[in-house]
Amino acid sequence: MRLFVSEGAPGCLPVLAAAGRARGRAELLISTVDCVVPFLTRPKVPVLQLDSGNYLFSTSAICRYFFLLSGWEQDDLTNQWLEWEATELQPALSAALYYLVVQGKKGEDVLGSVRRALTHIDHSLSRQNCPFLAGETESLADIVLWGALYPLLQDPAYLPEELSALHSWFQTLSTQEPCQRAAETVLKQQGVLALRPYLQKQPQPSPAEGRAVTNEPEEEELATLSEEEIAMAVTAWEKGLESLPPLRPQQNPVLPVTGERNVLITSALPYVNNVPHLGNIIGCVLSADVFARYSRLRQWNTLYLCGTDEYGTATETKAMEEGLTPQEICDKYHIIHADIYRWFNISFDTFGRTTTPQQTKITQDIFQRLLTRGFVLQDTVEQLRCEHCARFLADRFVEGVCPFCGYEEARGDQCDKCGKLINAVELKKPQCKVCRSCPVVQSTHHLFLDLPKLEKRLEEWLGRTLPGSDWTPNARFITRSWLRDGLKPRCITRDLKWGTPVPLEGFEDKVFYVWFDATIGYLSITANYTDQWERWWKNPEQVDLYQFMAKDNVPFHGIVFPCSALGAEDNYTLVSHLIATEYLNYEDGKFSKSRGVGVFGDMAQDTGIPADIWRFYLLYIRPEGQDSAFSWTDLLLKNNSELLNNLGNFINRAGMFVSKFFGGYVPEMVLTPDDQRLLAHVTLELQHYHQLLEKVRIRDALRSILTISRHGNQYIQVNEPWKRIKGSEADRQRAGTVTGLAVNIAALLSVMLQPYMPTVSATIQAQLQLPPPACSILLTNFLCTLPAGHQIGTVSPLFQKLENDQIESLRQRFGGGQLEETFDLKAKTSPKPTVIETVTTAGPQQIQALMDEVTKQGNIVRELKAQKADKNQVAAEVAKLLDLKKQLAVAEGKPPEASKGKKKK
Repeated sequence: MRLFVSEGAPGCLPVLAAAGRARGRAELLISTVDCVVPFLTRPKVPVLQLDSGNYLFSTSAICRYFFLLSGWEQDDLTNQWLEWEATELQPALSAALYYLVVQGKKGEDVLGSVRRALTHIDHSLSRQNCPFLAGETESLADIVLWGALYPLLQDPAYLPEELSALHSWFQTLSTQEPCQRAAETVLKQQGVLALRPYLQKQPQPSPAEGRAVTNEPEEEELATLSEEEIAMAVTAWEKGLESLPPLRPQQNPVLPVTGERNVLITSALPYVNNVPHLGNIIGCVLSADVFARYSRLRQWNTLYLCGTDEYGTATETKAMEEGLTPQEICDKYHIIHADIYRWFNISFDTFGRTTTPQQTKITQDIFQRLLTRGFVLQDTVEQLRCEHCARFLADRFVEGVCPFCGYEEARGDQCDKCGKLINAVELKKPQCKVCRSCPVVQSTHHLFLDLPKLEKRLEEWLGRTLPGSDWTPNARFITRSWLRDGLKPRCITRDLKWGTPVPLEGFEDKVFYVWFDATIGYLSITANYTDQWERWWKNPEQVDLYQFMAKDNVPFHGIVFPCSALGAEDNYTLVSHLIATEYLNYEDGKFSKSRGVGVFGDMAQDTGIPADIWRFYLLYIRPEGQDSAFSWTDLLLKNNSELLNNLGNFINRAGMFVSKFFGGYVPEMVLTPDDQRLLAHVTLELQHYHQLLEKVRIRDALRSILTISRHGNQYIQVNEPWKRIKGSEADRQRAGTVTGLAVNIAALLSVMLQPYMPTVSATIQAQLQLPPPACSILLTNFLCTLPAGHQIGTVSPLFQKLENDQIESLRQRFGGGQLEETFDLKAKTSPKPTVIETVTTAGPQQIQALMDEVTKQGNIVRELKAQKADKNQVAAEVAKLLDLKKQLAVAEGKPPEASKGKKKK
């Protein structure tokens, strides 16, 4: 192999460090001459020429190759870090280095571009309490991120002291010999200035790339719009309601329509044997509901289905615990699930169950087709048998120590800690869950799906499906990792009574393994909804299938069911977009019904907090790229700041101005150039919202709603219609324009909110008397849907403040003692005071007081800017605002710079 590198090329840093790590594993020649890869037109470094003659010229790809040579095993978390490095860190870091080296800027002008990314790394390291990004040992992610950051952070001025976890991580890697040698080779003791020739050839970062990411809109954004963008926004605005297409006719049942976009949405079928907690709800049904509601707003022909997964060991176990029959358990918990999802306002077109004749018929048909085509094997397997209970133990009747990670409560089918699938006989120290005796290994006869025989078909299907699709990175990685390791025959039968019967002689006493037939439940639930179910499920040419789940369900939706469907050769519709979340934790631990820790679906209704507030907060913290955690303090802050002070404040003010100043009728609007720029900016943010939701980036799209609301608040604050209404005729006209434009922004927000907060959305639309067509369709342009003369209804506040004592009471109620234990453990095991500080927050009252002060000071700064006050006066008030934000960050237990003001241009 030959590695081409160059002095002053930042991408060579991680590559050389990774090569040093793999030293001795292969013969490697390092060259500093330019290399022109055969299919590129100009020299590029780094480049790795393999012995086969092929080339790798992506920094991450080269580093990955060296790590694989050294025996490193890939993992999901590393893959997520690499995606984040490419999409989030590199744009910010490139801007920071350009400002520093090429433009000669210093201090916050440089650090502001990258501070949010640095804080993210620090928080991740602190939260998982591990020395490296993906765990206890150094991984590919550590080397790639270290190499990217080293040119900037090797100067202590750009490594904030308060980011202690980042500081420790960076120093640990920088002192390793391979990293030191890489730095010497690339930077040649010149520091970051060695990159100047390279950076001078790069394009200057645009303002959007170089701007610090904050929660506050910047006036400069409006100035970056082109005249064409402004003109197009004004034209669309003026067309108003006439731009709306006719509403799609309602169907019952919903069936695919030729020539239309037909969207089929499923959320993972929840096990019927327990009550879903908040993590279960955000992981599948709520995320899918947002997309289903958005899909309907786009006038796509949409069917959203779900149901309870009722067969299998888990149901038998629960039935034994409660002294009921499996059918009684299913009937009981199906009602509980349905009631919970109804309260959360989940808009299923049908919510079914898997214990139906249709489930048996379709599952057995797929099995028979697989059997006929030679994709089913018979084999004798070793299985655990409990002599005390006198029966073979299905997977979930066994617990023991995970053979991979050592977790002591691993199930017989899968470890909840490391996520690996397990054969029950592999467990160490196995126990029967029923009687707690130690089972013995005996032979039994079972059926297997011949996945190796289907692997080529699966690879070909993935090759057609994945490019251009919206599979989440974790779904892609998990699926590919299964294929990389080679598929193995998978047992599809179990020694149970409660399940779909196996229609094969000699197997009458067995049922299908729940993960063979559970995914077929989507088909049978549709079949119980309409006898024309095959128009959805045997129609891949016309149906776009989105499937939502947590990441532990990916193998069954990305591997097992597609193999079953491909082997059945019956033209089944397969998943187009597999959307998987990470896990949602509760405060500093996990949800646990038995320990009373965490909020479960049936409990949320009793908190006094409306369903839409729960929806908003869960979607705000949706674990899209990595695990996230529910926090009572954060819930209070987000409700009182984002909903009450931002969104609710703006919509209420806009409506109240119409009622109070104009008798409840929308006034005439005469748009100034500033108003037209605001139209264009709102339009661009609306289009960004569409782009994000089309890619199923649900959490990020919610930020667009809040951004538009902030612009609306700022627009009102700057123009002060409550003052102008008392002035001259020109002032009164200006107050009318501002009020009319503001109330139309409120109307737009009501529609954008509909996927997220449907009840609040309907309330706003009722208050504004928004015309029905405008309530049901969301175009990509901002329209005037409330023209002059439109009469609105009675306006009232949308949100209530969450009080500190209320939240503290709920925290205690759902804490179950686990939180205190976690705090005690951290205090005892960590010798560093800084770590203890990261879990110590101020009381809710102090946090609320600081939050109110930040809001008040922010209004002062905005008013001074609007009045074009003296720059020194503005700077003094901005300094006060930044200080208050630092105090608030510290009170919340965050690093002081995590909450910062607008970066000065």
